[in-house]
Amino acid sequence: MVLFQPGRLGDIELPNRLVMAPLARARSLEPNREPPQRVVTYYSQRATAGLIISESGHVAADSVSRPGGSGMHTDGQMLAWRKVTDAVHDAGGRIFQQLFHLGRKAHQSRLPGNAVPIAPSAVAARGEVPTPDGPRPWPVPRELAPAEIPPLVETFRRAISLSKAAGFDGVEIHAANGFLIDQFLRDGTNRRTDAYGGTIVNRSRFLLEIVDDAIAIFGRGRVGVRISPHFVQDNIDDSNPAALFGYVAEQLDARGIAYLHLIESDAVPLKQRLAPALRRRFRGSLILAESYTRESATAAVAEGRADFIAFGALFIANPDLVERFRRRAALNPPDLTTFYNGGEQGYIDYPFLAQAETEICEPGEVR
Repeated sequence: MVLFQPGRLGDIELPNRLVMAPLARARSLEPNREPPQRVVTYYSQRATAGLIISESGHVAADSVSRPGGSGMHTDGQMLAWRKVTDAVHDAGGRIFQQLFHLGRKAHQSRLPGNAVPIAPSAVAARGEVPTPDGPRPWPVPRELAPAEIPPLVETFRRAISLSKAAGFDGVEIHAANGFLIDQFLRDGTNRRTDAYGGTIVNRSRFLLEIVDDAIAIFGRGRVGVRISPHFVQDNIDDSNPAALFGYVAEQLDARGIAYLHLIESDAVPLKQRLAPALRRRFRGSLILAESYTRESATAAVAEGRADFIAFGALFIANPDLVERFRRRAALNPPDLTTFYNGGEQGYIDYPFLAQAETEICEPGEVR
């Protein structure tokens, strides 16, 4: 079956086509945002995934989300993540670290000195953000001055260097879900008129400078980028997403990076899907994500619409998801109440398949 066939992703050979999606679980320690032993256990439990992409690590102290979110901007965080990568590798797995900056989707109440969040332009997100005093509207961010952007790129470079020192097999640059890089990409949130705004070329510059630094540190075959063209929930839209992300795909292809990670489910109407066009422009591996099942993932890979499929909630609730899919075994239901809070409960206590469970083979397979 195609999901269990090996596949090459950049410089790395993966044993199967199942990728563990980057999943914020808010289990790191406060105030240092260093992953403790439970995080080590969590990732090592899921090492049978073809590839693990870690929860997104904040690249700076002025990018702070909910309590328990992890960081990658101090030596202490790097050393703590080293324990995670060592455990995953000891269990036979492979792990990339996703890196991001919140930009306008931070809140003063969680930032050092109650600073105003930064963004390419002073355009607030739509909706409310949880704060210690309850839900509050997203703040209007402070527009970055031109001279502030190169140091911000350097901030990402420092985080990428720490990822390599921590033993990660590669990095995924998080350019999706309305966070800072996505804010630069979209013309609904980027109203700049300088070298980082206006045209698609200029709006893509921030992302591509970060990608170039990642390539310089890890090599092109160990770098991925995640995008979410259909994400508009917080009023981050673009007037021509097909043109924007088509250009991004072409530029990433020219750089020869390992993969493009696209959030686009099978529920997206055929006429609105961007995967076919992006696949023509990007010759590296394509990872598709969002609400895939065993059956829909199998079809996407078998039909050549993707090379790998990322699973989120299914990996949360099923540390042995690969084996459960292989056996067509029942799946543990995820506990949504513990997705973003708690300690070990709902995190590392999901049961594995019983060793004595009868194995069900694929038709024609011999075991």
